[in-house]
Amino acid sequence: MVLAALHRRISWSLMWQGMESTMRITAMVIFILIGSNVFSLVFRGVDGDLWIEALLGALPGGVVGFLIVVNLFVFVLAFFLDFFEIAFIIIPLLAPVAEKMGIDLVWFGVLLGVNMQTSFMHPPFGFALFYLRGIAPPEIRSSDIYWGAVPWVGLQLIMVAIVIVWPELVTGLLDQGTTVDPASIQIELPAIEVAPQAIEIQ
Repeated sequence: MVLAALHRRISWSLMWQGMESTMRITAMVIFILIGSNVFSLVFRGVDGDLWIEALLGALPGGVVGFLIVVNLFVFVLAFFLDFFEIAFIIIPLLAPVAEKMGIDLVWFGVLLGVNMQTSFMHPPFGFALFYLRGIAPPEIRSSDIYWGAVPWVGLQLIMVAIVIVWPELVTGLLDQGTTVDPASIQIELPAIEVAPQAIEIQ
């Protein structure tokens, strides 16, 4: 709003359009969250989580094989699903399996988060590509934008490999533990004096 005001482009119609778009996106995310919870409940009701656990636990290579298959699976899904669908539906199915395999869930979440960043940059549903298409001049073709995103997708995949090879980049500070003993924390509240006439006895 400040930038629009500085460029003298702010108006009631522009504000209304922004609020309406925000409302639509927020409602979409909430309905995806509700639908994913219903799906997860039904999926667990028919023991689908046990089937997923047995399937992924039987992969060759142990933890390494699990991570390779999961990252390839999420990367391919990002071609067809948005970040929200993957985060709300797929991740809750993968996290329990990762926990039972002894994988740190914080590191696992960061790893998948870096992987899912590619969903913004590759077609057909890369939102960043559509944003660039909207602001790019007409002489720039959509194919140029798509090919221009390839190096960035490659960088993200290299980052996925780095996080897998050096997990300390994520868990380095977490492994240090807490430096404060919770038992030594004292919370003191000031005493509140109540006047005798303010107390009514019924």
